[in-house]
Amino acid sequence: MTVSRPLSENLARIRKAQDLSQEQLAEAASISVDTVARIEQGTRATSRPATLGKLAAALDVSVESLLGYEPARHPADLDASQLRHAITTSGGIPGLDEFADTEDLVPLPHLAQAAHSAWRAYVDGRHERLLHTLPAVLADARRLVQVATDEEKAGAYRVLSAAYRVGSGIAGRMGLDDLAWSAAERAVDAARHSDAPEIETAISLRYLAWTLVRQGRLEEAERVAVTTAERIQPAMLDRDPARAGVFGNLLFNAATAALLGRRVTQATDLLTEAHSAAIRATKDTSNEAAIFGPRVATLQQIDSVARAGDSEQALHLADAVPKARGEVPAFWEAGHRLRLATAALDLRQDRRAVFFLAEARDLAPDWVRHQPLGETVMRQLVERAPRRRGTEFSTLAKHYGVVG
Repeated sequence: MTVSRPLSENLARIRKAQDLSQEQLAEAASISVDTVARIEQGTRATSRPATLGKLAAALDVSVESLLGYEPARHPADLDASQLRHAITTSGGIPGLDEFADTEDLVPLPHLAQAAHSAWRAYVDGRHERLLHTLPAVLADARRLVQVATDEEKAGAYRVLSAAYRVGSGIAGRMGLDDLAWSAAERAVDAARHSDAPEIETAISLRYLAWTLVRQGRLEEAERVAVTTAERIQPAMLDRDPARAGVFGNLLFNAATAALLGRRVTQATDLLTEAHSAAIRATKDTSNEAAIFGPRVATLQQIDSVARAGDSEQALHLADAVPKARGEVPAFWEAGHRLRLATAALDLRQDRRAVFFLAEARDLAPDWVRHQPLGETVMRQLVERAPRRRGTEFSTLAKHYGVVG
């Protein structure tokens, strides 16, 4: 999506349309009148997730409507200026001011919830909301790190590391690989000062390894991911889902790097090791630490087979995927369907490819809009369609951006 109106103008317009004064809106949203006034005056470039949610609820509109967004084709079309400022701001550089309010501190539990909301927006593909709120989360976390002491300080570093990781992820989606690297590097540094340095550092190094993959530095990516995985590898009877998940996700990254480097056997071995850890974990989990479990690992193996060019085997294996035991994010499931659509297209099973594209759209409609793989498959289907294919086909073509 792109911004059709700035938040300042949009908030004032909706408030006036509902015949509310700034005071009445502030009371309904349980925020200060000064906050409403400064947003409408444009003196606040970003807002905290909780503030946006309260304003949207008070006005009975969605956050996206409040922000005034229109559909954008790709994350690369979005404005990255606030994100870039938020990631690169440093207290040691004079003149680089923070975005968030300076007169109050966000308590650690509220800050952790804000970071979780940012991660949730990231995995759900709500990029516009994330780009508006993440700068404030980063600023609030940095401020708490500066003034907190002892355990609270370590907890603030943990949240700061998590926020930088989300920043790295969205920067990567936007094609800003150097910014993604900077955010991942800062996430690693913050993690080392956190209250769980071993696991938080490993999670952050996973994002850094993925950035290396995106930069084409495949051998380095595999080395970073494998070395980090070896350091936190769960013991045989260790049932800690967080450790198993981070370990498995690091192996996923290493396998992807190996596969892209045409080391198919190495990729297979890495995924086999990850799958064994997933079986021991017994259930699928999805959180800021990792997305992992028996179904997740199986999907990753199938996707690897498809990437390696064995489309027939990938589709065969897809018929025997175990049901989720726990939570598998919609975007992860949707990504798997896009990979299956590619395999079906390769085998000229066009109807099956359309079926997988429709499933992916239904699972994560916002997320798939931004995936080049979906657009590529849909475009090829359109180009080789001998005749009109019906309403569903044309609807998919529009959703994936093949037609306006």
